[in-house]
Amino acid sequence: MSKGTLYIIAAPSGAGKTSLVAALVESTSHICVSVSHTTRAMRPGEVDGVNYHFTSVDEFKAMIEQDAFLEHAEVFGNYYGTSQAWVEEQLHQGKDVILEIDWQGAQQVRRLMPDAVSLFIIPPSKQALHERLVGRKTDDASIIEKRMNLAVNEMSHYGEFDYLIINDRFDDALFDLKAIVRAQRLAMPFQQAYRQALLRELLS
Repeated sequence: MSKGTLYIIAAPSGAGKTSLVAALVESTSHICVSVSHTTRAMRPGEVDGVNYHFTSVDEFKAMIEQDAFLEHAEVFGNYYGTSQAWVEEQLHQGKDVILEIDWQGAQQVRRLMPDAVSLFIIPPSKQALHERLVGRKTDDASIIEKRMNLAVNEMSHYGEFDYLIINDRFDDALFDLKAIVRAQRLAMPFQQAYRQALLRELLS
């Protein structure tokens, strides 16, 4: 069986990454999103093993000591991490796996899995990004300003990624995202493994 591809997808808050990934997964049978481990409390409506693998701080720190994570970080006092064993299991089953992480996490993952394909999503303009953040109606003006400043720092790392997608029109950005995934499945290493029987027959 051919091995799946690990995709690293990063973007500043408000660029539309989550919506694009959800639409890609819904329309593509062989791809899934990695479910992270976290020590934060479960929120109403969340399901353990679906939204996150909820774990204690002690368990999380034990996993760090065991080098169990592809990447991990502490955010606002809570730990988040990606299980390397889970990701590799999915890839060996032939599934593609998406990691939605920031540029720092992407650097950690690339060191451990250099074959990963990385994509960075940006908005069409700063004004559009600001409008999207305001349109969420979840943050006050001071938080939005902080997110805008953070976005500039995050976007400065776009050159570390393999592909750049501009999310101006959602359908166009989704088409671009699907095209990258499709092209990866048509690449020679994947096709040679996936089409072994056909290639043997044609060359016999």
